[in-house]
Amino acid sequence: MYLKTLHLRQFRNYEAQDVAFDAPKTILVGDNAQGKSNLLEAVELLSTLRSHRVSRDRDLISDDGAIAQVTAILARDSGQFDLSLTLRSRGRRTVALNGQTLRRQLDFLSILNVVQFSSLDLELVRGGPQERRNWLDRLLIQLEPVYAYILQQYHQVLKQRNALLKRGRGGERPPEELAVWDAQLAVTGSRVVRRRDRVLERLVPLARKWHHAISGSTETLDITYCPNICSRDIPDPEFSRWQPERVRQEFLKKIADRAIAERHQGITLVGPHRDDVAFTINKTPARQYGSAGQQRTLVLALKLAELELIEAVVGEPPLLLLDDVLAELDPNRQNQLLEAIQERFQTLITTTHLGSFDPQWLQHSQILSVKAGKIKQLTINN
Repeated sequence: MYLKTLHLRQFRNYEAQDVAFDAPKTILVGDNAQGKSNLLEAVELLSTLRSHRVSRDRDLISDDGAIAQVTAILARDSGQFDLSLTLRSRGRRTVALNGQTLRRQLDFLSILNVVQFSSLDLELVRGGPQERRNWLDRLLIQLEPVYAYILQQYHQVLKQRNALLKRGRGGERPPEELAVWDAQLAVTGSRVVRRRDRVLERLVPLARKWHHAISGSTETLDITYCPNICSRDIPDPEFSRWQPERVRQEFLKKIADRAIAERHQGITLVGPHRDDVAFTINKTPARQYGSAGQQRTLVLALKLAELELIEAVVGEPPLLLLDDVLAELDPNRQNQLLEAIQERFQTLITTTHLGSFDPQWLQHSQILSVKAGKIKQLTINN
């Protein structure tokens, strides 16, 4: 797939901007806070309808604006697609495909596939469990658009159940209708858990392979899914072989075990909203003991694995968005990334200065200057 054009109107700090992408690699260069990351965020929104930076649409609309629009022309093996996303400070967002407004946003997902890699992704290793859950969920939405609906169902049940627990907080018994929400939490939560486990089963061998190559065959990466319904300290190594009914029964058992604590705290303590993923390098936890270099290698391996997995599932190479990340990588890791993507993946790259690039990156690249929400083409003399 190839992103041919992008148009931004009243989006972030862009009043009205058209961009045509005429090379496999596009480098966006400019000082901080000029709009480079905003452009990548717009592309991400067209892919997953989510921003990894903010949760409210009004934060994506330029100051004093009521509506923002992001449109693009995408070429795929199956043809050309016109994508349009309209954001409103008051009211629902709308999406359109080839000029037709879609009733279900689910039908818009995964037309454009992207892998985003930014300096913030180091929080995958360094940060808390929510960072890792969000990463898994974004990947799953790309591979299985219906997962967005499954996740939404789970969070709706979770919200209702939390409201009941809060209402009965401190009482000896929860409200009678809590048993109904227990059952729904187990059903919807099991769907989330099983899909997260399944995608990691496919991703882990790819990530191990890349990690082994980037580390010069000196380190071994292990990735373990830690569902909340299992023991946090000792995740069941056989979890992937559990049948759906067993997952649901273990869910209900864990709810019963935590019932007193939930009534006391007035919040749901069981479910995939408390899952985690553990990374270890040579059997040592990467979060607590991994060096900065090891953590960067791990994240790079994950991103390369994502590219490979999405291409295998979708049948076409996704776009790669590199947001101010090359400065975080030493020349060896830069070259590993360059060798992996070559000309196969269309790549949009942001940077504050071109000096951070290996010269190979500048060959056959389109270079765009970004300043105060304005973009113009640059010509680099060799």
